[in-house]
Amino acid sequence: MDFNKLIARAKNILLTPKTEWPVIAAEQDTVQGIFTNYVMILAAIPAVIQFLKLSIIGTAIPFLGNFRLGIGAGITQMVVTYVLALGVCYLMMLIIDALAPTFGGEKNQVQALKSIAYANTAGWIASVLGLVGILGSLAVLAAAIYGIYLLYIGLPSTMKCPQEKAGGYAAVTIIVAFVLSLVLGVVLASVTGLSAAMSGAMTGGLHSSSTYTPDKDSALGALAAMGQRADAASKKLEAAQKSGDANAQAQAAGQMLGAVLGGGAQVEALAPDALKPFVPDTLGGLPRTGFSVQKQSPMGVQVSVAEARYGSGDGPSYELTVSDMGGAKGLMALAGFAGVESEQQNDQGYEKTYRQGGRLTHEKWNNSGSGEYTIVLGDRFVVAVKGSRVPNVDALKAATGALNLAGLEALKTQGVKNG
Repeated sequence: MDFNKLIARAKNILLTPKTEWPVIAAEQDTVQGIFTNYVMILAAIPAVIQFLKLSIIGTAIPFLGNFRLGIGAGITQMVVTYVLALGVCYLMMLIIDALAPTFGGEKNQVQALKSIAYANTAGWIASVLGLVGILGSLAVLAAAIYGIYLLYIGLPSTMKCPQEKAGGYAAVTIIVAFVLSLVLGVVLASVTGLSAAMSGAMTGGLHSSSTYTPDKDSALGALAAMGQRADAASKKLEAAQKSGDANAQAQAAGQMLGAVLGGGAQVEALAPDALKPFVPDTLGGLPRTGFSVQKQSPMGVQVSVAEARYGSGDGPSYELTVSDMGGAKGLMALAGFAGVESEQQNDQGYEKTYRQGGRLTHEKWNNSGSGEYTIVLGDRFVVAVKGSRVPNVDALKAATGALNLAGLEALKTQGVKNG
């Protein structure tokens, strides 16, 4: 690894991007080379900064003092943040490549990875300023905006698109990246332990060929399949682009994202009323004291969530969350491809992720009397029960087992329309 070359590249793309992009586009490189020599190094900066901020320096909370996340939890958060950055970068390479013909460009995965990797340089480096308070936050925001500008002026060089179409190309890319980051964040938060397995898939499975085909039964193979679906769905977007109909373009963009994240299908998440039967009036012998249900559809990615609280006062209490990740069922399936299993213990409790009866399961217990038990059903539904002041984790398992899990899982194909 030539760090002098890396530093020079980062400096040039930030200070003289108009002359640096043609140089970048002309370089002979590989997907593996760009990831290993650039992305994996710079993407680690915000992850490490977040760890320092949360677990070493601490975060000031008004009236409560300085809060520090435990070292173990901080390291876990750092790894998840890092893997998320790598995952989004890889997926965006596939999507930028798939979108190229829509905007008059030429498909090329290596050039697509250059586009997203070097445009991200400003944000990755500026994350260091996150340690200096509000001014640092403003600087990070400015860097993000500058990154959009870098992408805009870089796409004509890397993807060979006409300059007049670069603005639309960059805009669609940024919107997809934003929604993808949100959805991946939700999925990773729902399925604790995915980070380690995905890390190996993202970083260890890359080969030197720019057109290599990963094992279809691997996490990286699932990601590659998402890119292929983006390629197919982009044809509708290209037709809409030619029509000049803004509404048709927006609809086609949403359909493309939905098809990619939905595992090759357009998925209509369950209506709020359809989730209500799976939120009982009592749980673990405690009455329901609060309830809410909602359905959201950012950029065609439909998600429905029902939440309920049980118990009150100083006694035992439960929080139940039933989520239909319909619009992101492809990402939920990715958890299955990753085949995660992990376990850790300390003097305060334990946490583990495993498969039980074909279902991805996560349980966490704190010896103070609190914990959570989460199950993924049909690569689509996430059922989580959190308990406070309960006797043991078996109480959480019993409460979860009393739910109509089989009935919910039986709905895994409802609203699924194969593209």
